[in-house]
Amino acid sequence: MSLDTLISHTLIRDRVPGAGQAGCALVLMGGGARTAYQAGVLKAVATMVARQAGVSPAAFPFRWLFGTSAGALNAAFLAGRSGDGLQALPALAAFWSELRSGQVYRLDAPPWVRANRLLAGWTLARQVRRHRALLDTMPLVDTLHRTIDLQGLERALKSRQIDVLGVTASSYTTGEHWTFCQTREDHPAQPWHRPGRRASFQPVTIEHLMASSAIPFLFPAVSLWVEGRKAHFGDGSMRQLTPLSPAIHFGARRILVIGVGQPQRSGLVGSDTGDEPTAGTIAGHAMASVFHDTLQSDVEQTQRVSQTLSSLPPELAAALPYRPVDVLAIQPSLSLDELARKHIRALPRATRHTLVGLGALDTQHSAAGSAAALASYLLFEPDFVQALVALGEGDAWRRHEELMAFLQPQAQPREAVAPVP
Repeated sequence: MSLDTLISHTLIRDRVPGAGQAGCALVLMGGGARTAYQAGVLKAVATMVARQAGVSPAAFPFRWLFGTSAGALNAAFLAGRSGDGLQALPALAAFWSELRSGQVYRLDAPPWVRANRLLAGWTLARQVRRHRALLDTMPLVDTLHRTIDLQGLERALKSRQIDVLGVTASSYTTGEHWTFCQTREDHPAQPWHRPGRRASFQPVTIEHLMASSAIPFLFPAVSLWVEGRKAHFGDGSMRQLTPLSPAIHFGARRILVIGVGQPQRSGLVGSDTGDEPTAGTIAGHAMASVFHDTLQSDVEQTQRVSQTLSSLPPELAAALPYRPVDVLAIQPSLSLDELARKHIRALPRATRHTLVGLGALDTQHSAAGSAAALASYLLFEPDFVQALVALGEGDAWRRHEELMAFLQPQAQPREAVAPVP
């Protein structure tokens, strides 16, 4: 925690109409195809809110939207359609239900590539020479241009339907973690600079979204201009230690965070057979490290700080430039690796054959769980997506009362937590 974060948080809350308890921030974590889970949670939230007496369907439930990796794509989709009110949330689920892997990436490989690792390696080497990564993501560029309403985002900001869209990416050039924020010109929030973390206020473009979701090795890096120079960026999940920080900097006192972490990942590998790890095991472990979900540790840190402050004498606590922040975090109740394992064969044939040829998609050995972990980031296919959306809806409805108490403006904080830098 830093003193200037606490002070700026309080000042913004006092200067912006509707900030504080009357507004809610939405933070969406990253994870490739796994982020379809977030669409399910939000679809259920739309139904819950619509059932409340006195709620207008035109009311959009979030003032601040922040996203990382594929979560940034979801946040941008919602921000661009926030003028549609609650209908923007089920529209996100509808978008995911129509998505296919071919609209996200392309891998040109002959059918016989699965014959041996030499052929598979040659295929991927050719891909890297052409696209600077294992996969060609031009299909995703086309998809985002058709889907993300950047003009709608600008209208929503000008009409104060929302206050900000923030997209996070990691700089390969400097090693710093950047959050790119688009807000209205008169917003009192200012760019911040912390060790290893920075913010830049500029219009969010398709290039920013591509940079935030550029999974290392799989998707190519994206160049962006920051402070008058060009830097190369990759997936925002890398080096992301404090995912709640941008929302707090903008004065949010209620933050709904939807992650795609999973419980008991290690249980998927099965018994220790003594076999050496396959390429699938290593790839799955690497992916899990890149998308290591720091959400829980960030929430726990804010709770520890809150407990410390609550133990101070009342007169001292009242003199501090501090206001409580309420955080509600939702993550999958079931393993997404296990879910992906049931749908591995839905991967595009060229992708599946190439990964099998490399030994990175071997589901016949003890590394089946890790093979499924790798596949789960690339499975932009209907069966897997629908299973994720259904899981998200179910998890949200199981926490219906908690969600409604959190989302209602008049609700009191469930548990006071302190802002983090």
